[in-house]
Amino acid sequence: QHEIDLQYSDALTMADNVMTAKLVIKELAQLRGAYASFMPKPISGANGSGMHTHQSLFQGNSNAFSDPDEEHHLSLIGKRFIAGLIRHAPEITLVTNQWVNSYKRLVPGFEAPMYVSWAHTNRSDLVRVPAYKPGYESSVRIEYRAPDPACNPYLAFSAMLMAGLKGIEEEYPVPPPVEGNVFAMPPEQRQARGIRSLPASLGEAISLAQESELLREALGEHILNSFIQNKKIEWEEYRATVTDYEVSRYLPIL
Repeated sequence: QHEIDLQYSDALTMADNVMTAKLVIKELAQLRGAYASFMPKPISGANGSGMHTHQSLFQGNSNAFSDPDEEHHLSLIGKRFIAGLIRHAPEITLVTNQWVNSYKRLVPGFEAPMYVSWAHTNRSDLVRVPAYKPGYESSVRIEYRAPDPACNPYLAFSAMLMAGLKGIEEEYPVPPPVEGNVFAMPPEQRQARGIRSLPASLGEAISLAQESELLREALGEHILNSFIQNKKIEWEEYRATVTDYEVSRYLPIL
């Protein structure tokens, strides 16, 4: 398993670069007798493959997320962008995590986010604010850790950007950061702090996306309806398939 870092760019160019990188990596692997996969969870019991996406907004040459007078140098605009992602995270998960296998990655114990929270530098949260380096105001950014590399980056980046911008435009209140291990918290503590969960399955994600006005605004009626219809077919096929897990677990005892 390898970490691949792509040079930052505007959203459309970055979506192009993601697609190009995946194609080139798979081609080069094949030439050397190997197979490169971007499957979110190819191996049970091991960490899955995420596509942690860093985002920032610029007004001209000025980073709108940067404010030297604020703690951690994160501006109010940046915090409201986070608030938008936090509020809309469950309903956009179908787009950022679009396969049945995607939800095998979003489980406890494997570093992938399950709970909707944010923090500074903490790596157990859905949204992370990387540490500020003095003199690098342009690098103040946020990291959204839910997406996986099997998603359609054009749709995923559109949904993420729309969620963040909605938080800015409508001045969403910013929830307090969670500076602690969210996975280690008892359910009662997470509930008391208002920490929700991401969808646990493709079926749950479909249900949330169907009701999402934000996704309709971000993707358009036609694209969203077609996308949901395709995902429903995948989910129904998966639900009707008897897996090796079921055969090995139940056949000997039932």
